[in-house]
Amino acid sequence: MSRILLQNNPPAPNNARIGLMSIRIVFMGSPEFALPSLCALASQHQIVGVVTQPDRASGRGRELKAPPVKTLALELNLPVIQPEKVRAAEAMNQLREWNPDLIVVAAFGQILKPDLLTLPRFGCINVHASLLPRWRGAAPINAAILAGDDQTGVTIMQMDAGLDTGDMLAKRALRLSPDVTAGAASQALSTLGADLLLDTLPEYLAGKLTPTPQPADGATYAPMLKKEDGRLDFNESVHAVERRVRAMNPWPGAWFEWNGNLLKVARAKPVSVGQRARSGTRLIVEDKPAVMCADDALLLEEVQPAGKKVMDGKSFLAGARDWMS
Repeated sequence: MSRILLQNNPPAPNNARIGLMSIRIVFMGSPEFALPSLCALASQHQIVGVVTQPDRASGRGRELKAPPVKTLALELNLPVIQPEKVRAAEAMNQLREWNPDLIVVAAFGQILKPDLLTLPRFGCINVHASLLPRWRGAAPINAAILAGDDQTGVTIMQMDAGLDTGDMLAKRALRLSPDVTAGAASQALSTLGADLLLDTLPEYLAGKLTPTPQPADGATYAPMLKKEDGRLDFNESVHAVERRVRAMNPWPGAWFEWNGNLLKVARAKPVSVGQRARSGTRLIVEDKPAVMCADDALLLEEVQPAGKKVMDGKSFLAGARDWMS
């Protein structure tokens, strides 16, 4: 069932001038990645409604937690709905009542059906965190780091019935540093995407942009992450394992089994040990824990044992005297 939080008197836009400021926009998004785009739109355009995911149980206490977009939307005094399925009749009726000219999507987390895609006269556009057609799908930032890409970026695209297959309106690239985590890259891309969105909208709404179809060559897919994707396989090269540590930070987190429990790895780096050992062999290097991979060792700089907080490698070894056994 949809949860609807509607203000009786939604605020007027900051600037009610005719033209672009009179465009009625519905925003759809859920995680922190979407926040800069929502803020940017709210500062310059009329947002008549926000659609986000329902509150979900989180943490050990399994208490309901609101998605970040809901929290921000309420702070901005914007009407919010949280449908389990945006195609449900209740949600669609509310969208028709809002009567948007344009729907802007940023990491919403649900597929939009054709009847919704054609509802606004300017259609639906998406702020996607990759340089399409590379890394379509739910986890493009993680996939780019995992693959060892040296750059990624954002694409503003028109949405169609496919999965991130619509025509492109604008792109902007971002270099990926060799030590960047998915969390840090997401934060940078979210700001980049918001800036590109504001730069793109005026010409798009004025009909001055020619959408560019995505080329078939170079298309790749980044599926939704699962907890199991964080498992480290020390039979891989040390650089591949280290990339997985960064790609899975902060979620689902990189981990492997040790002493019957999961040991999470928050930060690691390749290190040359000048010796050959079987993959998975535990070592101590520079007074820190390390694990042998297919070609060299991975130094565990920050770890999180089961039931404990993240700690540096030296502190971990102080309480893990059986690390080498």
